[in-house]
Amino acid sequence: MMIDDLTPAERRVWEAFPRGVSVDFGAAEDGATDDGATDGADGGPGRTVRAAVLRTLLLTAPREEGEVAALKVSGARITGTLDLKYATVDSVVRLSDCRFEEVPDLSGAQLAYLNLTGSVLPGLRSARVRVDGGLRLTRCRFGGPVKLTGAQISGTLFMERAEFAVPDGGEPALRLNQAEVGEELCAPGLRARGEVRLAGARVAGSVNLNDARLDRPDGVALTAETLTAEADVELRRAQVRGRVEMRGARVAGRLDLSYARLAHPGGTALRASSCVVGELWLRGGPRMEGVLNLRRSQIEVLLMEPDVVPAQVRLNDLTYTSLLPHLPAPRRLPMLARDDDGFIPHSYEQLTAAYRRIGDDDAARLVQLAKQRRRRATLPWYGRLWGLVQDATVGYGFRPLRAAVWLLSLLAVGSVAYALHPPEPLKADEAPEFNAVFYTLDLLLPIIDFGQERAYAPEGGGQWLSYVLVITGWILATTVVTGVTRTVSRQ
Repeated sequence: MMIDDLTPAERRVWEAFPRGVSVDFGAAEDGATDDGATDGADGGPGRTVRAAVLRTLLLTAPREEGEVAALKVSGARITGTLDLKYATVDSVVRLSDCRFEEVPDLSGAQLAYLNLTGSVLPGLRSARVRVDGGLRLTRCRFGGPVKLTGAQISGTLFMERAEFAVPDGGEPALRLNQAEVGEELCAPGLRARGEVRLAGARVAGSVNLNDARLDRPDGVALTAETLTAEADVELRRAQVRGRVEMRGARVAGRLDLSYARLAHPGGTALRASSCVVGELWLRGGPRMEGVLNLRRSQIEVLLMEPDVVPAQVRLNDLTYTSLLPHLPAPRRLPMLARDDDGFIPHSYEQLTAAYRRIGDDDAARLVQLAKQRRRRATLPWYGRLWGLVQDATVGYGFRPLRAAVWLLSLLAVGSVAYALHPPEPLKADEAPEFNAVFYTLDLLLPIIDFGQERAYAPEGGGQWLSYVLVITGWILATTVVTGVTRTVSRQ
């Protein structure tokens, strides 16, 4: 391309490039106004630059000795397609507050640094792009799909307050699947109407999606399957309409959903199954709308407030070391009862272990009692009947004082009844002196013999009372032994 073919606006860019000088079409030149670069990007020929001119500059323009060439343009209207497919560009590229008429194609390109801050684009094709420095899409507005699949970014990927949208919702609004980011993915305040894909991405630092707004109510809003983050993944105060899919993710630090609003009624709001997470924070926000799926995940610290937990959960094989905040067992148990998979013994054992680690044995016993009661509902009728007996008498061994209360009550009833109506001795000359208390104890305690039971024979009502005392004594003894055995074996 010859310099004589350039428009005045393009000539400014051409002459500034070898020395790395900035060209700002937002300034009051070439018929521009002082209203700002973004408005100026909508203007006429005074700020219009052909994409072919920019391509020629980046790939073939001569450099000046002793100067660092760079393309630094603000407020331009760029016509045509900026085609840098598979190109190698060793100059800094900054096209901020510009308006692109066509979708730039950076597929497979190698760039030193790219800054599109504040620009408006109909989309971006940049699969497998390699950026040796940072990639800045801060405050960009995209009217079509942004494809960064397999991108390799050595520095930080900036997308603060960027907006992504697809007209029909068919394609993902943003594709970062299989991308590699050498530092951080910084996108607080991001807005997306359509799916955001981070599946298989690797981020050496943190993923910051605080205050993000993700909107895809009829499907998956955020796909982060097998995402690997060496630090934190933050969605504090995020608002998501649609499913958050994080199956198999690896987060070395904190997965922070504090004050977030997740809504996918009739479907799964958050699926973080088979994940390995340092800390998972679910606190401060409204109750999640949809299913919470944490199956088979391994979490060191689970900070989960009951008020955030939805009506349906899936917790099978979830393991955690610490559960915060420390709350009474009755506040935690309703969550286990909401499991879609039904009765899951492992969930009760995990909660029991969490209480025992902090020395709250009373709460641990309450959880175990709730486990036995939940299990009872899965048994046949005779199992449920025997379970009711164990529960009423000794609380499945976790309420041993109940046995003492029953024994003392029955002892009192029997002692009074037999003191008022003593039974007749079987052999008057051989029978010991009758004692109503020890006679009742002989009936109640099957392994103790005070010599009273075999020496006297009650009749009528006294005989029926003796049957009740003997049967009740055996039941109490059996349930106490069963409960103690269960407790001892568990310890």
